[in-house]
Amino acid sequence: MDAIVLLRDDHKTVEKLFKAFEKAGEDAHAEKRRIADEVIEELTVHAVIEEEVFYPAAREAAPDTTDHVLESVEEHHVVVWMLSELAGMDPADERFDAKMTVLMENVRHHVEEEEKEWFPEVRKAMGRNRLVELGERLEEAKKTATRDPLEVPSATR
Repeated sequence: MDAIVLLRDDHKTVEKLFKAFEKAGEDAHAEKRRIADEVIEELTVHAVIEEEVFYPAAREAAPDTTDHVLESVEEHHVVVWMLSELAGMDPADERFDAKMTVLMENVRHHVEEEEKEWFPEVRKAMGRNRLVELGERLEEAKKTATRDPLEVPSATR
């Protein structure tokens, strides 16, 4: 699978989880906890593979995307800290839904920028064969990626 298709599929998976969270009832604490835990794992793994594999390759192939990559890493920094806070938070806490809403807003903004502003540049610079090879590397990296948001490289940058 092509790297950009793989990353977009991850984005779609997370968006479905966000919609499920938004549809869950106000007092559906167990369901919200389950969804939040899935979101934490999905976004943590996604951030790791982007930062360790995709972003360096994108910067090399399309140097004009460097500013986008740097901004994305900073957005990841904010997101992984929010994920770490959500991981330890009781879903009955009055701030739980608010924190999840802010997380969703941040992630949706990040996804829109990646998909509309710079994935097309990376696709053009890399070409199909390179993106397929990179996609295979991303798939492999997912298998060993940390599930702890605070172990994502951007958490400490």
